[in-house]
Amino acid sequence: MHTRASRADGGRLKVVFVITRADAVGGATVHVRDLARALLAAGHDARVLVGGEGPVTDAFRAAGVPYRALQHLARPVSLRQDLAGFRELRTALRAERPDLVSTHTSKAGFLGRLAARSLGIPAVYTPHCWSFADGFPGARLYLWAERCARPFGRRTITVSEAERNEAIARRVGPPGHFMTVHNGMPDIPADLRARPGASPPHLVMIGRFEPQKDHATLLQALAHLRDAPWTLECVGDGPLRPQAEALARDLDLADRVDFPGYRPDVSERLSRAQLFVLATNWESFPRSILEAMRAGLPVVATAVGGTAEAVRDQRTGFLVPRGDAGVLAAQLRRLVLDAPLRIKFGAAARRRYEARFTHQRMVADTMRVWEAVLGRTIALPARSAPAAAGGKVRAALRPRQPAWNLALGDTPVP
Repeated sequence: MHTRASRADGGRLKVVFVITRADAVGGATVHVRDLARALLAAGHDARVLVGGEGPVTDAFRAAGVPYRALQHLARPVSLRQDLAGFRELRTALRAERPDLVSTHTSKAGFLGRLAARSLGIPAVYTPHCWSFADGFPGARLYLWAERCARPFGRRTITVSEAERNEAIARRVGPPGHFMTVHNGMPDIPADLRARPGASPPHLVMIGRFEPQKDHATLLQALAHLRDAPWTLECVGDGPLRPQAEALARDLDLADRVDFPGYRPDVSERLSRAQLFVLATNWESFPRSILEAMRAGLPVVATAVGGTAEAVRDQRTGFLVPRGDAGVLAAQLRRLVLDAPLRIKFGAAARRRYEARFTHQRMVADTMRVWEAVLGRTIALPARSAPAAAGGKVRAALRPRQPAWNLALGDTPVP
């Protein structure tokens, strides 16, 4: 049985994060990086176990987040490799002896929770997007795996209410096991705010070229706007990028659409945009939308998963049906041709980001879940203004108000 050194209430915490992929930077890896940095800045011990080396570990290294690359933790399902991954994880966790294991994405969530449970270490799981969602290959297998693994973790943090409701509807676990903590983003300097009223409008979409994202529908929609002034930048990389580039050529859009690949300077690119678009097939709560709102951009997004929890239709942008190039084209045209509307929606999006989706709020709400699991307060440094009361985190699971939570700098909202 694993035994941890006794630590005083509110004292130094040691957390090990577990995440599967190192080959592609995405919302889950940025989430882990930002949480780990917040803990390290507060004087706690945070480190990451990740499958392999790649752009993700480069990002951890650049951010000063300690990590260990695991040889056998991999995304594909393989009984032999997954058994080796479990043993490797268990060995690493036994050596680290953390207070808490925070697992992220499905494979790391399954193996990480199982390894932590075998050592008597409390574990929390954040799926970021259920692998049994509509459109996922092997959805039934993943649903079975999630049901089996759920008892090994103390809580599951969902990043949207839509994700939480789906887990309850699919009987992954009882309602009280799931707690929603919306993603949050660190703020940017004022000089990186966008100017949505500038013309001609430059559109940006950020996302991997994989089946989840729907670049094809976006390009087909823009083919209906050849008469309007616009340019598009599709930031990201992935196996379907050549197909998207070929489609842009076939639609005679090649001179107006840029495919720069993966770029780390997302904030700078958004600052030069006038409109953000996310065409997608499934989501939980995409961080790219929050990045756009933070920059003060209007957003046009597919109404799937938790996108409606970020975008307010006809207030901060437009929500459109999945795979409907006609509706997407119509809403894009409205914003491409109406600079005052872009300014109005962009300002509302920025206010919504400030009220609900800051990094401070995400950290505060995550700590409330961890405190409930550990039965202790977690100290973070004081700042200048009181934090809000924690959004969707269930009040019954909140411990007493911790001292650190009095100074995280967010604006309370209803």
